[in-house]
Amino acid sequence: MASAADWRMRPASDADVEAVAELRAVVLRDDLERLGRYDERRVRQRLRDGYDADHTWVIEAGCAFAGCVALRPTGDAHWLEHFYLAPHAQGGGIGSAVLRELLGRCDRDGVTVRLNVLRGSAARRLYERHGFLVETEEPVDVFMVRPPSP
Repeated sequence: MASAADWRMRPASDADVEAVAELRAVVLRDDLERLGRYDERRVRQRLRDGYDADHTWVIEAGCAFAGCVALRPTGDAHWLEHFYLAPHAQGGGIGSAVLRELLGRCDRDGVTVRLNVLRGSAARRLYERHGFLVETEEPVDVFMVRPPSP
C-alpha cells in the first residue's frame, strides 16, 4: 500500500488517456456491476470522451502511476472528476492528501466544488469527510457540493 508521504501530482498529457481509462474500468467495476450498469467498452469510452488533459493531473506514488484527478472549471464552480486511485494506492491517505491540496486551492480562490459519485460507493464517505454535502440523489448518481471554506 502506498502512503500519503510518498506521492505527487503531475500535469496529465493526452498520452495518459488510456492508462486513466483502464484505471477507471478497474476502480468502478464493482460499483457499476452492483448498480447493473457495467459495460466493458462504455466504461472506458466515457472517460475518453470526457478527458481533458488541461484540467487533469496524474497521481504518482513511489514514481509509479497510482491514479488521476481532474478539476474542471465551469460557470459557478469547479467539477471534481475522474478521481481514481489504483487499488495498491488506496487506504494509505493519498486520496485525502490529494483532496486537501485541490480543495485548498479552491478555498483560496473562493470557488465552490461539485462532484458526482455512484450511489453506494465508499468514496462518498471520503467526500463527506472533506465537507461535501449531498445536493441531489438519482438512481445511479449522488451529486455533492462543497462551498469554499474561509
